[in-house]
Amino acid sequence: MASKRSKKSGEDDQTVENVTHQNHRVSSFPDEVLERVLVFVESHKDRSSVSLVCKDWYAAERWSRTRVFIGNCYSVSPEIVIRRFPNIRSVTLKGKPRFSDFDLVPPNWGADVFPWLLAFASAYPFLEELRLKRMTVTDESLEFLAKSFPRFRALSLVSCDGFSTDGLASVASHCRNLTELDIQENRIEDNGGSWLSCFPESFTSLEALNFANLRNEVNFDSLERLVSRCKSLKVLKVNKNVTLEQLQRLIVKAPQLTELGIGSFSQDLTVRQYADLESAFDSCNNLRILSGLWEVASICLPALYPACTNLTFLNLSYAVLQSFELAKLLSHCPLLRKLWVQDTVGDKGLEAVGNSCPLLEELRVFPAFPFDQDLLPEAGPGGVTESGFVAVSRGCPRLRYTLYFCHQMTNKAVAEVVRNCPGFTHFRLCIMNPCQPDYLTHEPMDEAFGAVVKTCPNLRRLSISGF
Repeated sequence: MASKRSKKSGEDDQTVENVTHQNHRVSSFPDEVLERVLVFVESHKDRSSVSLVCKDWYAAERWSRTRVFIGNCYSVSPEIVIRRFPNIRSVTLKGKPRFSDFDLVPPNWGADVFPWLLAFASAYPFLEELRLKRMTVTDESLEFLAKSFPRFRALSLVSCDGFSTDGLASVASHCRNLTELDIQENRIEDNGGSWLSCFPESFTSLEALNFANLRNEVNFDSLERLVSRCKSLKVLKVNKNVTLEQLQRLIVKAPQLTELGIGSFSQDLTVRQYADLESAFDSCNNLRILSGLWEVASICLPALYPACTNLTFLNLSYAVLQSFELAKLLSHCPLLRKLWVQDTVGDKGLEAVGNSCPLLEELRVFPAFPFDQDLLPEAGPGGVTESGFVAVSRGCPRLRYTLYFCHQMTNKAVAEVVRNCPGFTHFRLCIMNPCQPDYLTHEPMDEAFGAVVKTCPNLRRLSISGF
């Protein structure tokens, strides 16, 4: 017995010695080498895991981190962020909760970005990138930003409020190294399009420009000169006031575009104008993403077809298309991986998806009239149903992400969808009619979502509503 205890004690001592030796090896890992390795670790979660290994790794991760993501601006103070990470170059900051998009947050709720900018100006003078979502941003904040960070390169404002085009003019005037200006779905006071003329004539660094949600006309001459100068421009999203003739001129000036956001695609064109537009799209060999089309005329759509050959993402979430229009468009998109549409396409439109897009991995179907059932278009009652969903699954076996708004569904249909596409990672289904069960059997949808969980081993998000 004593011999066994002695042996056991010896094994424990050896284990402790091994652990101590391993910790010593980890902690003695050269800091310079570790920091250089960590540069290649981009995931926020992975970097957080690295910082938990030991004190040396914590310090190395602290000094080597250049990007920080803050999902709630009230979860931490700017001072704590600065103390934790002294060498930040890029900040992503989110403010108000998501339901603020539906006017469910009172005015002056908070989420003001200025205190953050004030703190960053002294701690991060070489800040290059700022991405804000649902934050309050004033013109004064944008002017302070433009003047305080001489190396600033990228500004993205999504669902923000409090500023006007005067603030954009400050950014255009002072940010001489700007590569990205992304203004998406903001509540912005549009004082006209003269802000584009504030970019210096010597400015050539822009790679992405998005002003799709501005209401007023922009100074097209300034826009055209800007696009002509910026030979590295890859992303361009224009608003509804840019005419098709103007769009054609921009495309000719920037054949290198990989992403294009079109405003209005509805206009009376002469035969010559239509031919010029079609020729311009035919030269867009690098185009991979197409979005916008806020207003569409069927007679103009064929001009788009030459640009669709290499598309991997088609965002039609603002386009009111009928099934035959979508079917013709998709027949020219053999490489499509992501598709966003409104439910005006109906089940026939979704059948076209299944027939034309065998590589599709993501499908989102949004309701065109979510709050008024009397406004449903001729796509049929309910817009899309279970038959359209099943048709997509039969033709798109690689489907792994879906957001599907419909007005009726069955347990059997959902079970078939996941059987055809077992690789789902995100399954989000919303039946628009409250408390709507399986409309054929009147049974709860328990079996449907049980089938999703059982059949999809890689599932990371399951979202249901409307039942």
